[in-house]
Amino acid sequence: MINRVLIRLKIIQIVYAYYQNGSKNLDSAEKELFFSLSKAYDLYNYLLMLMIALTEYAQKRIDTAKAKLAPTAEELYPNTKFVNNKFVAQLEVNKQLTEFIANQKRTWANDQDFVKELYEKIVGTDIYKDYMASDDDSYEADRELWRKLYKTYIFNNDSLDQVLEDQSLYWNDDKEIVDTFVLKTIKRFDEKKGANQELLPEFKDDEDQEFARRLFRRTILNSDYYRHLISENTKNWDLDRIAFMDIIIMQTALAEILSFPNIPVSVSLNEYVEIAKLYSTSKSGSFINGTLDGIVNQLKKEGKLTKN
Repeated sequence: MINRVLIRLKIIQIVYAYYQNGSKNLDSAEKELFFSLSKAYDLYNYLLMLMIALTEYAQKRIDTAKAKLAPTAEELYPNTKFVNNKFVAQLEVNKQLTEFIANQKRTWANDQDFVKELYEKIVGTDIYKDYMASDDDSYEADRELWRKLYKTYIFNNDSLDQVLEDQSLYWNDDKEIVDTFVLKTIKRFDEKKGANQELLPEFKDDEDQEFARRLFRRTILNSDYYRHLISENTKNWDLDRIAFMDIIIMQTALAEILSFPNIPVSVSLNEYVEIAKLYSTSKSGSFINGTLDGIVNQLKKEGKLTKN
C-alpha cells in the first residue's frame, strides 16, 4: 500500500525535521521514518473501519426508533438495505482488519458526533436515496454504493481531516494518498473471497522498503556533495536565501537520481517538482525543476550520470 510517492514525501518530512531539530542520530531518524510510514498504514485500516462504524450507527438508529413507546409503521418496518450491505458485511469479518482492530484497539466510538454528522449527510444524498429505492440487491451494487460514497463524501471532508489530525499528527499529510488506496481496496473486493479477502500490504515488496531506507540514508550521508552541486548551479543565489524546504527537496531528488540507476531521471524530476508545488513556495516548482535540470546536464557532461 505504501507506494513510492508516499515514501518520498515521508523522507522529505523526516529529513527536514532531522536538520531543524539538530538531531545527528541517523538510526533514530530512520526509525522515525519507518514509524511514520507505519502510521500511514494504520490510517488505511482506520478509514476502512469508518464504513463499518457508519453502518453500525445506522443500525443503532433503527433499533432506537423501534424501541419508542409509539413507533410509526416506517420505524417498525424500516428499509434495512443500507445496514445489510453485503460489502460492509464482508469488510466487518475481514481477517486482516479484525486482527488490526484487536491489536491496535482502535475504534470510532470516541468520535460518534462525527459519525452521526457524516451519516446524516449521506442519507440526504441522491446516491443514498437511489440505492435505497433500487431493486438491485447484488453484491456489486452494494460495493458500488460505498465506492461512490467514499469518493464523494469521505475523500474530501474537512470535518474528517480535523478528527484525524486530533488523533495523529502523522496523518495530516497522508490522507489524500491513503484515500486512493481505500478506493482501490473497495474496487478489489470479491464476494467469493469472504473473510479471506486480502487488503493491500503495508509495503508492495521488500524492494520498496529498501528503497525507503537507502534513499533516506543517501540523502543525509551525501548531503555535502548534493549541496555543493546545488550551490554550483545557483551561483546567482546565496544558498542561505533559498527556502530550506527547497534545499531538502533537491537534496533528496539528487540522492534518488544518483543512487537508483533503474529510475529514469524524468520520473524523479517530475515527482520532486510536484512535491515542491505542494510543500514549498509558489515559485519552488519551476526553481527546483530548473536547478535540478542544470545539475543533471552538468553530471552527464562530466560522465558522472549515464542514465536517461
